[in-house]
Amino acid sequence: MYDGNLLAHALRAGALGRNDAPFVTDRTTGQVTPYRQLWQQADRVAGALIALGVVPGDRVAVQVPKSVSAIPLYMGTILCGAVHLPLNTGYTAAEVDYFLTDARPRVFVCDPTEKSTLEQVAAKAGVATVLTLDAKGAGTLADAVQQAAPIAQAVPRGADDLAAILYTSGTTGRSKGAMLTHENLASNALVLRDLWRFTADDVLIHALPLFHTHGLFVAINVTLMAGGALLLHRAFDAPAVLDDFAHATALMGVPTLYTRLLDEPGLNCDVARNMRLFISGSAPMLTETHHRWHDRTGHWVLERYGMTETSMSTSNPYDGARKPGTVGLPLPGVDLRVVDDAGAAVPVGAVGGVEVRGPNLFAGYWRMPDKTAEDMRPDGWFKTGDLGQLDDDGYLTIVGRSKDLIISGGYNIYPKEVETMIDALDGVVESAAFGVPDPDLGEVVAVAVVLAAGANLDADAVRAGIAADLARFKLPRQVHILPALPRNTMGKVQKAQLRAKFAQG
Repeated sequence: MYDGNLLAHALRAGALGRNDAPFVTDRTTGQVTPYRQLWQQADRVAGALIALGVVPGDRVAVQVPKSVSAIPLYMGTILCGAVHLPLNTGYTAAEVDYFLTDARPRVFVCDPTEKSTLEQVAAKAGVATVLTLDAKGAGTLADAVQQAAPIAQAVPRGADDLAAILYTSGTTGRSKGAMLTHENLASNALVLRDLWRFTADDVLIHALPLFHTHGLFVAINVTLMAGGALLLHRAFDAPAVLDDFAHATALMGVPTLYTRLLDEPGLNCDVARNMRLFISGSAPMLTETHHRWHDRTGHWVLERYGMTETSMSTSNPYDGARKPGTVGLPLPGVDLRVVDDAGAAVPVGAVGGVEVRGPNLFAGYWRMPDKTAEDMRPDGWFKTGDLGQLDDDGYLTIVGRSKDLIISGGYNIYPKEVETMIDALDGVVESAAFGVPDPDLGEVVAVAVVLAAGANLDADAVRAGIAADLARFKLPRQVHILPALPRNTMGKVQKAQLRAKFAQG
């Protein structure tokens, strides 16, 4: 029976007739949570949030360790009509301050070990309630949920109502909150479920974060809608994930995950015989990695392409050629084109800007109408900022980024934020952050730094000066002290020259 909440209805449909079937197994504790218990918990979370004054459209911000309990927290937020706002667990208090101030959530759920610091940040941002949830599922949120009455029915929400806000990175300004609607998330997950042939017989190894599009809106939503099951790893551990190949049918990962599995001597065709599908995204996978994986396992990785603003837009096919180095074909219902600066389509094989439109496309940037208008054409095409080319078969290859976004281990890092931190250090005149290739993470952050006369800073001092206020994955692996930054005749820093010069470390 349809309860009027579009996304909740789509997620709950997969559980019909499967109340006692397992949904998630915690690979740390071995605890199994069946569908009935999962939805009972989600209904109680929704009841607890409503009791705290959450009304439809309110934001619920979440920065908690990965755990089984974080899943019904997401689901309960949707059920009560609120907007889920997941935050990277690596963000420092200074970074969280920006997100809470910008998003203005009514409730913020954090790790108990960080509460004393983050409570002050939340109070400054005007957050009404701060709750806690740890990796074991304990905390003040768990206490509130235990005391709450479950909601009898999901709060009605339509196709255009917001379901989530995910902050994305750019190369200028601060992070932007991408507003994702119920239709965005529901339609995309349903398409992926069918395209990738997920059914109730599937068991997905979940070794991704729960604050990212890939780990939350792809892995969780697709599995729920298929009525499948999860093996939840709280962190990626290559031997443990490899051991689970015998108990699973599918794996979603980023290229870094696959390169680390390739380092495991036990990876072979026999170990992978029970698996039917390996999916990769969030960053480009090297063609070499594709071939090495096929040689070791007998499987071709299915690579797809998406971003926070669009969820998934393309995928290599389940049946048919999976072309290494490409991200496949547009998903059913998604339009994609490669254009020049004027918006005209470029010839097959030519490089241009990648643009998409469809039901997966976000509703705009939170409180940034001018930025939304800048990136969205009047006829509905979204300028992704990526450069790509289409082949004769319509497969898309991403060849670069028109923006200087750095993607390290599947995480987006925007250079301006790193540069702002370094530029504030005593003795620094200016800096430029850029990505350099890394065989494990795809890219890592490198910076070129110009010092004032007489300044006595070295690479270690630069890193130490920003470590307290910058997430660990954003910290530069390379720091190069230069007399000046390379610039063109217009004064723009030439980061391509820096990347080429320091690509080998």
